[in-house]
Amino acid sequence: MDNWNTLYNRAGTLLSRLERLLSAEQPDPDWDTAAIAFRWRKRGGNGFILQPVLHPHRVTCDSLRGVERQKELLDQNTYQFVRGYPANNVLLTGARGTGKSSLVKAMLNKYAAAGLRLIEVEKHDLTGLHDIVEKIYQRPERFILYCDDLSFESDEPGYKALKVILDGSIATASENVLVYATSNRRHLMPESMRDNLDTRHIGGEIHPSESVEEKISLSERFGLWLSFYPFDQDQYLDIAGRWLGYFGINEMTPPVREAALQWALGRGSRSGRVAWQFARDWAGKQKTEFEKR
Repeated sequence: MDNWNTLYNRAGTLLSRLERLLSAEQPDPDWDTAAIAFRWRKRGGNGFILQPVLHPHRVTCDSLRGVERQKELLDQNTYQFVRGYPANNVLLTGARGTGKSSLVKAMLNKYAAAGLRLIEVEKHDLTGLHDIVEKIYQRPERFILYCDDLSFESDEPGYKALKVILDGSIATASENVLVYATSNRRHLMPESMRDNLDTRHIGGEIHPSESVEEKISLSERFGLWLSFYPFDQDQYLDIAGRWLGYFGINEMTPPVREAALQWALGRGSRSGRVAWQFARDWAGKQKTEFEKR
């Protein structure tokens, strides 16, 4: 009996310690630091923290080519937000490597001095969005919750959490928070022919099936949609030439042009990312050859 009592007391003590650890309030980040970007990161088994990004990717608006219209619309929306005027959550969708993520980073770089901050949230951590908003809703800064390369499978918990934050919670959305998300899918979820089988025609009107309605309901909660399309050959070469200039190669000679096109053919894509990768490769080879002479 004494052994059982000892074991019982020890178990109670252990459970009390675990309860204190699990319920411990996570500290807020040091907002007085120079950090302008943060990551929502799990801290062992003791909840999440906002982790400062000490060296964020410094992308400028001028470095992004071929997306002038998208750049103009996102810049206007972000300017409204930073100024405290009404602005929309934004979904950037389309071809890979066309500058969706870079454009969001460029907005941070442009408006950080005006109080804009960015919090990157991975898809599997979206269930903590409400906790993030609770931490920052009284801050004077303006926050973009940034979700990169976002897509969902059916019944993922982050899907419903994002829907609630965008529009649908009983709580009023915080005025200092917007969501900017990038995705290759317009509706953020896989679509199949099966979804259309239950579509009905009533009185001459088309009524999509419930599964289709569910899949488009999330993307419709974003007030601003920006679509990105594959670049044509001239746009690709223009971007490649600009990045070559960044590396000190200021002339797009016929051999360079041919090499750039062959590089894109080998990658099966003409995009800003492919142009950047070609310029790095070409510039590196030129510098290596110069050293060998």
